[in-house]
Amino acid sequence: MTVSSLMNTYGIAATTLVKGQGCWLWDDSGSKYLDALSGIAVCGLGHSHLGIATAVAKQAEILTHCSNFFGIPNQQNLADKLRDISGMTNVFFGNSGAEANEAAIKMARLHGHKKGIKLPTVIVMDNAFHGRTLATLTASGSRKIQAGFEPLVRGFVRGPYNDIQALEIIGDNNADICAVLVEPIQGEGGIRVPDADYLQKLRTLCDQRGWLLMLDEVQTGNGRTGKYFCYQHSGILPDIVTTSKGLGNGVPIGACLASGDAAQLMQPGNHGSTFGGNPLSCAAGLATVNTIIDDGLEQRAAALGDRIMHGLRDALAGVDHVKEIRGMGCMIGIELDKPCKSLFATAMKHGLIINVTADSVIRLLPPLVMTDHEADQLVDILAPLIRDFKQD
Repeated sequence: MTVSSLMNTYGIAATTLVKGQGCWLWDDSGSKYLDALSGIAVCGLGHSHLGIATAVAKQAEILTHCSNFFGIPNQQNLADKLRDISGMTNVFFGNSGAEANEAAIKMARLHGHKKGIKLPTVIVMDNAFHGRTLATLTASGSRKIQAGFEPLVRGFVRGPYNDIQALEIIGDNNADICAVLVEPIQGEGGIRVPDADYLQKLRTLCDQRGWLLMLDEVQTGNGRTGKYFCYQHSGILPDIVTTSKGLGNGVPIGACLASGDAAQLMQPGNHGSTFGGNPLSCAAGLATVNTIIDDGLEQRAAALGDRIMHGLRDALAGVDHVKEIRGMGCMIGIELDKPCKSLFATAMKHGLIINVTADSVIRLLPPLVMTDHEADQLVDILAPLIRDFKQD
């Protein structure tokens, strides 16, 4: 038996994918799959997008990397673009969502220390997911991903999601709170959509207490929920917002954006990244952002998500083991009343790529460029599999 040279961090692969085009993927045996996961919300423009491929190839011929000792035109241009879209003030670029969240956590600590707090503490939520570095896995709400990595990082206190009163009580009992870190919609936690006024109430609470409002839009950003950033549905401006995943359409890049006083927290020597904001990743980011805006893919995400959710609700009406179908834009969860991890493999056998998270929630993160016909194919394949599902 041949032992893999890869660390066994992902288990046994379901298959080996070798080619992608639009919303479709092919494996090494020639089998074809409709991709309703987008590489976990990464390839919002689909696979092998010509505009992204052209931008990356062109930049690779000019300059791939030079370090942040020097000005990088693509980095400045992408920062300007994100500032204009978001209403934020400035941007730090890293390579992933976890790195972007690490930058946010460091900024929260700078903010706390400026206020004279010895142990600056960030409120994080039950069932949250913010990454797998030591600080971000501590901030996450999954004991499963934390197990074995103790001691965890100090400076976090956990509260229930979508519960402002609970956060008020936490603040009343802990003078060290300096920030709140929250996902506008919980992704890994099971596509949990909060009350429509949740972010507005969080903004008010943070203003009253002098806390930073930090939004993790690693998964919800870049057009996926029907606005470029999910917080834009609420008409508020956070102090810090992080994003990654769909920002480079597959090329690694992360961003931490700040506004107001938070925009002045980081100073030379406070933070850095060797590869962050390099010419190649920022070329991909610029091409991705421009395509999302120019092609109206935010609006397309909203319409596409509505079509898929309505199709699933119609097809699964009266199915007792379907508890709820929920979501926003191209971020959709179908919650069953039982664990359903095996549906991933079952869907693969029927030519469909999905994901199951939180044990019993089927998660759909389709590319924003999916056609109506492909959306209907997704529903036609998936609905019978859910309807006939028995038990893991």
